[in-house]
Amino acid sequence: MHAWATWRVFQMDRKARRAERPGDAGDLAFLERVFHKLMLNFTWWVNRKDTQDRNIFQGGFLGLDNIGVFDRSAPLPGGGFLNQADGTSWMAMYCLNLLRIALELARHNRVYEDIATKFFEHFLGIAAAINGVGEDTLGLWDEQDAFYYDHLFSGDGHNVPLKVRSMVGLIPLCAVEVLEPELLQQLPDFARRLAWYLNHRPDLASLVSRWQECGAGERHLLSLLRGHRMKCLLRRMLDETEFLSDYGVRALSKVHEREPYRLEVGGLTHEVPYWPAESRSGLFGGNSNWRGPIWMPVNYLLIESLQKFHHYYGDEFKVECPTGSGRFLTLNAVADELGRRLARLFLRGDDGQRPVLKYHPKLATDPHFRDYLLFHEYFHGDTGRGVGASHQTGWTGLIAKLLQPRRATGTPRDCPVPRRPAQRRARKPSPVGA
Repeated sequence: MHAWATWRVFQMDRKARRAERPGDAGDLAFLERVFHKLMLNFTWWVNRKDTQDRNIFQGGFLGLDNIGVFDRSAPLPGGGFLNQADGTSWMAMYCLNLLRIALELARHNRVYEDIATKFFEHFLGIAAAINGVGEDTLGLWDEQDAFYYDHLFSGDGHNVPLKVRSMVGLIPLCAVEVLEPELLQQLPDFARRLAWYLNHRPDLASLVSRWQECGAGERHLLSLLRGHRMKCLLRRMLDETEFLSDYGVRALSKVHEREPYRLEVGGLTHEVPYWPAESRSGLFGGNSNWRGPIWMPVNYLLIESLQKFHHYYGDEFKVECPTGSGRFLTLNAVADELGRRLARLFLRGDDGQRPVLKYHPKLATDPHFRDYLLFHEYFHGDTGRGVGASHQTGWTGLIAKLLQPRRATGTPRDCPVPRRPAQRRARKPSPVGA
């Protein structure tokens, strides 16, 4: 998230600068200073959280810690460790974010082309590992279920896939970057190194990169997922009997409401059921289901990733949304649909109430309270009511960004839904528009 946020802040600041000074290169000093610290942080994760040196990552809070079978911050029963599909995907995303920052710096200092190449090669190594390419690679993709799962590496040396359908298996969608042809033309040394690497490793090129196949606008795609696997994940993510709620994407599939996942380890049975709101387990410290049913940050990142995929694939690539509806949408339209569902959390419904506040009648209906929003940590997977801490503006405040009108700029945007028209009332305007 540090690298992602750094790049986003740089982009927003550059846009503001260019409004006054067209052609401004942006605050390169800021980008460079943070980039050096990010490289130290990236190296720490690589050295400390890849137990088997296979580009498959472990490490507690590296992933989504509180929706799994075990407490990731405590020793596992019977020993061993978890090979994380989400933690590994975050590291792949980290590579791509650092790659993109390095390429921006390389436009002004060619020395950074070498560093960009390093992150490109590291990304391909992680992609090979998570997808099981090459000898002695683990692979976290389950061909039968068409989903990514964590694996439990037990004390006796066996890998056991933990077949919990959770956000863990959707995080690979977030590791995606689209490179414009103009950027590569400005960096011929980097482009030449990439061509050499991909020509000598066609196995990686064909699986994780559409480098040899230009998309819309002659763009190039870097992703953990080719089109088929992306469609497999989206089929589950957009299924209203699984991940897709009226209010966004759940962190845990609703299928586990009727079919809880169970695993026996060390004589104990561990269970993961679907609970739409507060945790009913003391495993993570009582009411501590921190990655709750609908969680704003991962929803936001999924929306941004879908926009990037659309930027490459264009309008010809469509998926069914919702699954089973017979309605096929572009990936950009799917991102818009997710944005609309998240917006429903805060906008007044037909009953005049905002779902986020419905847990408290006074907050939901009193004219002195109903227009003052709270930014909960996560939201009920079925009703959208606010759950957990009510002041999480650092992430949940992203709803303000999602409500902004889109602007056609020719580049992927991260504000995917036009604002819903205000409901006119014969009274003083509310402090928060609806």
